[in-house]
Amino acid sequence: MNRRPAADRRRGWPAPKLALGAAVSDGWAALVDLVLPAGCAGCRADRTPLRRGVCAACEAAVAALVPHLVRPVPAPPGLPPCAALGGYQGVLRELVLSYKERGRHGLAGPLGALLADVVAAHTGSPVLLVPVPGTAQAARRRHGDHVARLARHAASRLRTAGRQALVVHPLRAMPRPDSAGLDSTARAAAAATAFRVRPGRVARLRTLLRSSGAEVVVVDDIVTTGATAAAVTARLAEAGVPVRAVAVLAATARRMPPARAIPPARPTPPGTSRAVPPGSSRAVPPARAVPPGKTSRPAPPPT
Repeated sequence: MNRRPAADRRRGWPAPKLALGAAVSDGWAALVDLVLPAGCAGCRADRTPLRRGVCAACEAAVAALVPHLVRPVPAPPGLPPCAALGGYQGVLRELVLSYKERGRHGLAGPLGALLADVVAAHTGSPVLLVPVPGTAQAARRRHGDHVARLARHAASRLRTAGRQALVVHPLRAMPRPDSAGLDSTARAAAAATAFRVRPGRVARLRTLLRSSGAEVVVVDDIVTTGATAAAVTARLAEAGVPVRAVAVLAATARRMPPARAIPPARPTPPGTSRAVPPGSSRAVPPARAVPPGKTSRPAPPPT
């Protein structure tokens, strides 16, 4: 029988447990992944040797990414320090989309390991991972809570590396609109009422924090405006649980709408002139040329 180290027992650090529902969800997700096409999840290349769902070129591209601090601009109030593996672009974007929306659930392991690298680069040990909870509707569509699955793999990777790590679920998600089509204002409004505290779990979490001195890290797959992570942080703070940081796989670049170019002036039809406003510095258009063989009409004498 595996026994936890005495130091862990003295500090009140519980042994990691996988709930039955989570185990069934992970097993079903893996079964679904078996019957889907096996092209590279990063570049969609067919008939290419794959390692854990990606080709060698895509694996090298992701391995070159270095976790770093990111910050949405403007950042919502109360957003803790936020770290990401890379930008939401290229191979990393394709991997996240393949896992999240295209049924490639087998990517949970390697993506969870990458998320663990982000956590390890910017936090200490022990650490408590709080995955941003998904709605029931999203979980049904994706055969389980995809962020919770990432968090479980990340915690397992951290423990393998010798760090103390657990996944906790102190919040539950309320029904809310899909944030993909919302602007920053709408995202903030939706996130403000998107989460509810689970009183019993929060009480146990506070006890664990007092006994272990662990750091709480909110984890998600993507950060865009930061509204969701800030809302989760606010709910936990209201319950007496401070958040140390936010860790994500990818951060989107905030894009401003392109500036509208000044339209070119319309050409003046031959034989016409535009009125010049009083006081304008615009040049007066030249006089019309007189055709050969004709004389211009003399000006009438002054009266």
